[in-house]
Amino acid sequence: MLTPADLEQISRQGIAAEEVERQLRFFSSPPPTPPLERPCRLDDGIRRLEPAAHESLDVAWTAAAEGNRLVRFIPASGAATRMFRDLQEQTDDGVEARNRFLDQLASFAFFPRLQDKAAQNNVDLEELIRSGSVETVLDLLLEPGGLGYLDTPKALLDFHSYAGGARTPFEEHLIESSHYLATPGGTCRLHLTVTPGHTDLFTSFLHRLEKPLEDSLGVAFEVSFSTQSDSTDTIAVGSDNAPFRLDDGSLLFRPGGHGSLIHNLGALGGDIVFIKNVDNIAPERCHQTSAAWKRLLAGHLVELQGRAFQLLELLETSPNNPGVVDDALDLVTKELTVVPPPSLVSADHDSRRRWALDRLDRPIRVCGVVIQAGEPGGGPFWVRETDGGFSGQIVESAQVDHSDPGQQEIWTSSTHFNPTDLVCALRDRNGRPFDLDRFVDPTTAFISHKTYDGRPLNSLEKPGLWNGSMAGWNTAFIEVPAETFTPVKTLFDLLRPEHQP
Repeated sequence: MLTPADLEQISRQGIAAEEVERQLRFFSSPPPTPPLERPCRLDDGIRRLEPAAHESLDVAWTAAAEGNRLVRFIPASGAATRMFRDLQEQTDDGVEARNRFLDQLASFAFFPRLQDKAAQNNVDLEELIRSGSVETVLDLLLEPGGLGYLDTPKALLDFHSYAGGARTPFEEHLIESSHYLATPGGTCRLHLTVTPGHTDLFTSFLHRLEKPLEDSLGVAFEVSFSTQSDSTDTIAVGSDNAPFRLDDGSLLFRPGGHGSLIHNLGALGGDIVFIKNVDNIAPERCHQTSAAWKRLLAGHLVELQGRAFQLLELLETSPNNPGVVDDALDLVTKELTVVPPPSLVSADHDSRRRWALDRLDRPIRVCGVVIQAGEPGGGPFWVRETDGGFSGQIVESAQVDHSDPGQQEIWTSSTHFNPTDLVCALRDRNGRPFDLDRFVDPTTAFISHKTYDGRPLNSLEKPGLWNGSMAGWNTAFIEVPAETFTPVKTLFDLLRPEHQP
């Protein structure tokens, strides 16, 4: 299906021809979805950090912070388009959403700026509200002649109101990070992934904020940005699974989803890395609670990593000691959410040792999970591996075969939710960054249905960043308080009590 011109275009895109051919085969013969065994639950894949352990975990976090080992990774490349989708729908629900928007307009943190923009345009905003001129108000908010929010990065919208003015998620993340990325006087290192067209916006915003925040918070900020590489795009196909072609005959490539950011994460070269979505941020009054749990999660990760490193060393230096192998398997099964394959029970000592070496020598992630409260998204599940064992995975709805009653029942019986609150250990015991591509499960990609110029197409979403892209990692699920999870997926989420003054 690929012509010489296609191969030249693929090469310019920075993608191997073999990878494009693999993607085309995926469309024609998608692999089966990963079979869920059961949800992870308390004491069955999920644990609580008991108060008695908090002091030692804080000590472990302090050592990592003072050692400058910590960095944050924030996916911030999304525009705010989805936040305003309900307001743009030409349906009864859309009408209801627009009426609610107008009624509660003054409760949004961006309201003062909207008033200023209306005055600049010689428009009386109060009169527009009284007369119900919602379309004109939406134009002022969303379009380029107004605040331009429709194409503004979500990270740079006004989310929270303060006496001194509104704050954006970017600013709130900087402030929150100062409580757990460094000890006082230290350096807070953050990395954000952004779209190429928004890099200058973020840079200028940071330039304006950085010095005042450093002075008030008593830390130094070191902030970097990256963009998603064109080489992580995926090929699109038509309804016949043949490559989708533009009018000039060229191939159409589309962004591969947030799973493509595994390359940005790997290129960061970080040691202990916090990952959190840019829209999951609360006002400053809640930062201490969130930061306290970040410190606990990081401390737990550092302790797990230390034990794994110690056992890896002993597995190398005492290869004939069965007690060391038993200790390694205990750590894997009791702390890292893995059930070995049945064949390991009767395997000889050397086979058990090699399995333990391979299983421990991987990135580790500690994932905060919250009690299920009906939010859209995935959660922690036990997933069957091809070798007959099981591992704890974060699974999204798109990865589940909902036509299978058994799988659907497992999905709906989940007790916990993934708020994307991760702390990751990305270096091996010799201090070298892991090759993260080694641990991606390519079979967990999924097909989504889109259109282009009115023509239907199928697009391939790469394994999600915290789903299939981390499928081969070692994982610990820790229950965290619900108040640490304050997402903003729609505009009206900003009206929840946790986001209001």
